[in-house]
Amino acid sequence: MTQITGKTGLTGLLGSPVAHSISPLMHNYSFQALDLDYVYLCFDVKEQGLKAAVEGLRALNVRGFNLTMPDKNRVLEYLDDLSCAARLIGAVNTVENQNGRLIGHNTDGIGFMRSAKEQGLELKGKTMTLLGAGGAATAICAQAALDGVAQLHIFLRSTSAHLPRMETLAENLSSTTDCCLQIHDIQNLSALQNAAEDSALLVNATSVGMAPDCENCLLPEDFCFPSNLTVADIIYNPWKTKLLSLAENAGCKTFNGYSMLLYQGAEAFRIWTGRDMPVGKVQNYLQMQE
Repeated sequence: MTQITGKTGLTGLLGSPVAHSISPLMHNYSFQALDLDYVYLCFDVKEQGLKAAVEGLRALNVRGFNLTMPDKNRVLEYLDDLSCAARLIGAVNTVENQNGRLIGHNTDGIGFMRSAKEQGLELKGKTMTLLGAGGAATAICAQAALDGVAQLHIFLRSTSAHLPRMETLAENLSSTTDCCLQIHDIQNLSALQNAAEDSALLVNATSVGMAPDCENCLLPEDFCFPSNLTVADIIYNPWKTKLLSLAENAGCKTFNGYSMLLYQGAEAFRIWTGRDMPVGKVQNYLQMQE
């Protein structure tokens, strides 16, 4: 690891839990590879401590930081400005410090769509089903619509506090893109079954199934996955969630959130440093750590 000096710039991750995150490995390796005097740390910050944490980081003049669940939506009220994408989505996963002004960005959608492309998926003109309505879900929705997905089925709990924001996003995207977005109650299993049968890709964009609650799953064990459906989970710890295991058993192709994390991190790295993350080298390095 690069020696920490009096000039070392601080970057990091806010959220809870964060101990499992591979972001420190990814960013610190990249800083060292490009001879940049920065360090990346994790801070376990729940929603009730977010305001104090953000103001503390501003006072410390950090270069920037990432946010993960449950802080991506709440952080908006503590920032000075938002990028166009972050304003549209209503969620931030990357903050840039511009001379004391904190600017919110969202790189999740870019990261996810690039990871889907890496799997050989061509989603332009296709139908996609998404589970969830939080920060990552809204980012994926927006980027999918912008990238030419023809129809998007969004499933969430009818009591979700995120429902109004998702309804507004769906309305905005329907009027500004060619994508048709429909919102459904996740308890409507017949609608979910029909959507899955029409879709090229089904995505869990929630934290359900993340360690340590690995036995949780939004779909019942007897859900009928079409064998030609690809199923993705934005979780990467565990590597194979219960959802992905059920889908694999049904003959579906699956992938987790590892590549999404890598590619959204690469965009955050560029925002903070103005340099391109050495993604290929990072992938090799992370594989060596497993």
